[in-house]
Amino acid sequence: MQLGTILKADAVKSIASCTSKKRLFHDLGELAEASYGLNAVDVIDALIDRENLGPTGVGQGIALPHARMPQADKVVGLFLRLEKPLDFDAVDRQPVDLVFALIAPQDAGVDHLKALALVSRTLRNNAICTKLRANSDANTLHTILTEVEASQAA
Repeated sequence: MQLGTILKADAVKSIASCTSKKRLFHDLGELAEASYGLNAVDVIDALIDRENLGPTGVGQGIALPHARMPQADKVVGLFLRLEKPLDFDAVDRQPVDLVFALIAPQDAGVDHLKALALVSRTLRNNAICTKLRANSDANTLHTILTEVEASQAA
C-alpha cells in the first residue's frame, strides 16, 4: 500500500483558519464528498463517533482522525494543513496543524490498519513534516506526501 493509492490530489487542502475540532470534521466531510463522493454528513458523524472513543491527536502537531463507514468501498485519505494550529486534545497537549484522515469500509480489517500505520510512519518523519508546514499549495503538499514512498522504493 502506498499513500498515492489512498490520497487523491484533490483530497489535499490548506486551510487558513479552523475554529474547532467539530468545524475541522465538517471540512473533512465536505472534502470527502467532493473528492470521493462520500456523503459529507455520514463522514462527519463517523469521525465524531470515533473521536468520542478517544482523541486522535497523536502529538507533535499531528492528528490522524479515522473512521469506518459502510458507504466507503475502499480506504481513502484526506489531508489538511492548518495555517493556524487547533487545539485537538492531543496526547502531548500541543495544538494540531497537520491532519491526515482516513475513511475505510466497515469491513476493511487489515487494510485500514496498514493505511493507518503507513500514514503514521510517514508523518513521524520530521523532514516531511517540516516540508508540509513550509508549503500551503495543495499540489505541493500532495507531492510531498506521495513522493516519499517513491524515493524509499528506489
